[in-house]
Amino acid sequence: MARGLTKSPEQRRAEERVKLPRRVLLGAIALVLAWFAIGGVGGQSIGQLSSLQENDAASFLPEDAESTLVTNALTDFQDDSTLPLIVVAARDGGLEPTDLELAQTFATELPNATGELPEGTTLADYIALPPGTPLQAVPSEDGEAFLVVVPLIADEVDQNIEEEPVLELVTSTVAEEMAPLEEAGLTAYITGPAGFISDLSSAFAGIDGILLLVALVVVLVILLIVYRSPILPFAVLLTAVFGLAAAGYVVYRVADAGLITVSGQSQGILSILVVGAATDYALLLVSRYKEELHVHDSTWTALKKAWRATIEPISASAATVILGLLALVLADLKGTSGLGPVAALGISGAYLAAITFLPALLVLGRRWIFWPSVPHVHTAEDENRLANRLGWRRVAETVGRHPRRTWVTVTIGLLVAAAFLPMLRLNGIAQSDLFLTDVDSVAGQELLAEHFDAGSGSPVQILAPEEAAEDALAVLEEEEGVSDPTIGLVPGAPPQVVNGNVILQATLQDAADSPEAVDTVERVRDDLRTVDERILVGGQTAQQLDTRQAADRDFLVVAPVIILVVFVILVVLLRAIMAPLFLMVANVLSFAATLGISALVFNYLFGFPGGDPTTVLYGFVFLIALGIDYSIFLMTRAREESKVHGTRKGVLRALAVTGGVITSAGIVLAATFGALTVIPLVFLAQIAFIVAFGVLLDTLIVRSLLVPAFAVDIGRWTWWPSRLWRNDGEESAKAAASEDDPADREATPVA
Repeated sequence: MARGLTKSPEQRRAEERVKLPRRVLLGAIALVLAWFAIGGVGGQSIGQLSSLQENDAASFLPEDAESTLVTNALTDFQDDSTLPLIVVAARDGGLEPTDLELAQTFATELPNATGELPEGTTLADYIALPPGTPLQAVPSEDGEAFLVVVPLIADEVDQNIEEEPVLELVTSTVAEEMAPLEEAGLTAYITGPAGFISDLSSAFAGIDGILLLVALVVVLVILLIVYRSPILPFAVLLTAVFGLAAAGYVVYRVADAGLITVSGQSQGILSILVVGAATDYALLLVSRYKEELHVHDSTWTALKKAWRATIEPISASAATVILGLLALVLADLKGTSGLGPVAALGISGAYLAAITFLPALLVLGRRWIFWPSVPHVHTAEDENRLANRLGWRRVAETVGRHPRRTWVTVTIGLLVAAAFLPMLRLNGIAQSDLFLTDVDSVAGQELLAEHFDAGSGSPVQILAPEEAAEDALAVLEEEEGVSDPTIGLVPGAPPQVVNGNVILQATLQDAADSPEAVDTVERVRDDLRTVDERILVGGQTAQQLDTRQAADRDFLVVAPVIILVVFVILVVLLRAIMAPLFLMVANVLSFAATLGISALVFNYLFGFPGGDPTTVLYGFVFLIALGIDYSIFLMTRAREESKVHGTRKGVLRALAVTGGVITSAGIVLAATFGALTVIPLVFLAQIAFIVAFGVLLDTLIVRSLLVPAFAVDIGRWTWWPSRLWRNDGEESAKAAASEDDPADREATPVA
């Protein structure tokens, strides 16, 4: 008879009291109070983190990027680096004579505007023009529009005043001054680099709270279905929130010290990553704890055993993700390298909360934290029956009957999906295509392209030796896609010579932020190299070209490091080489298949015109580092079971009993990343789809079919060259020879 059934209820309750020492109870209370304090302090830091965001491309580029070198050199030719803000206005049927007068009045009076600016300042304090130099309203050749280029001082507008971005104050002030233009019947917009950055910041403004709320609600719904309890899901969510608070406290101080670059996208990813990871860790711990409660009378004993059984896979999972993310510091792009430590700190917070705060809540909640499905020793419904009804028993049986057919079929399917990978267009996207909603900067860019050279206001800037300037000018005059090349920053004025160099400028005929303009700049660079190797090409479009080239370089450098780091961790965890090797191959194949399917979805379902060049690297990091988690959870249990039952039975048992918890974890992570779609940007929508689809593919196909089928097929070679490979649980298997097949065994499982 089972041990738990030999004791009366009174004896059980007495043992419960004995098994929960006073020091354990006081320690749990102290831990909970400490985490509540961390949550209060860290929550404020999360709210303040948006004030440190940098969302312009220039701030992400490495110092040795060609466009960065030109930008730095420009400070010798002018007092301040500039960020162009363009006001463009048009009237259907053509401008009226009074419109041009109104336009020049607007341009002349604009520097005197105060609007929402700090008291005692005017727009002139933020405009990079010599005193007394007026702004000019420039009419289009077709006579239907005019534009005013406002060269903002980049360093001045890239600041915050009482948590309010200066650029936001400047653009809102300009918008107020545009009222007379609109009252006169003109259609007017703010666009240009400053306009796009302002709209980009607005897309992230206030969205972090909404993003976190959406993620938490999605996770809550899933947890309510999984646990069928109104109490436990909130304990798990509180764990995630406190993990995020702890991470936010550290991230804010590191970013405030200038050690890392934080962007709107990295802050959004931080919230999603912490919620997903903390919930995954909690699912694994709670599931094993519930299993132990069916065996042990003492909740303290059950928790200790559950904690010890899950701390290794949870720690390995966290270490894999943290080290994989830290590999991003090798990236040249500051936004990418900054995401590494930001996200790694997030995973650290999730990990610490999951292994300390959640166990403390479980100690205090005893069995009743599972109410109304309170687990008792051999009294609750065997969870394996529930798992079997949901199909995991059948999956294990199918894999066990036809392992080779299963893994070969799945591999072929993944290879077919991966074949569409070349169709993925992620070589850059126009800023006007970044947004999923209508914004003024995009409408303004379209109006600008309709009546002017689309690159007006954002010229190509070339740094050339004085003796090569005329030859460079001749090359520019012959270039397609380029117009109005001049020597000097001010047309008609004598060019400045600084350190033997001069500045040339030219206007791009395509929109300065478009892939076509980027290709033009790349061609111009190559052609000017034939004149003089010292010539450098910069400007907004050159920044996009440098971003694309840096992203390509970053993937080639970072991806192999991530693969190596994950492989080493798997070798240490599983004490083998073969299993880590085929796990890595399976995950890379899953990643390639995900990108292939994403190409079809992006091109033909969503109709995206392209994508950010960093998307592939971000997707790789999350799918390899996070996706391997589910294989870790499966194979650590498989190793545990194989010691007793041999590899075949051990793998099938692990598959049957971990199916529920791992699938739940995958759904949670996919759902939390799906919450990124509340931010109306193509980049984050693509990341959300790639990670969500990739995690589900890995959870439901790779982990459930490919990995266990291959392990069953090769048998004990799965654990080569470890001790388990040599004996394959033979002695224990003989002792347990009378047991049923693991897929049919009705013991209380992990899930």
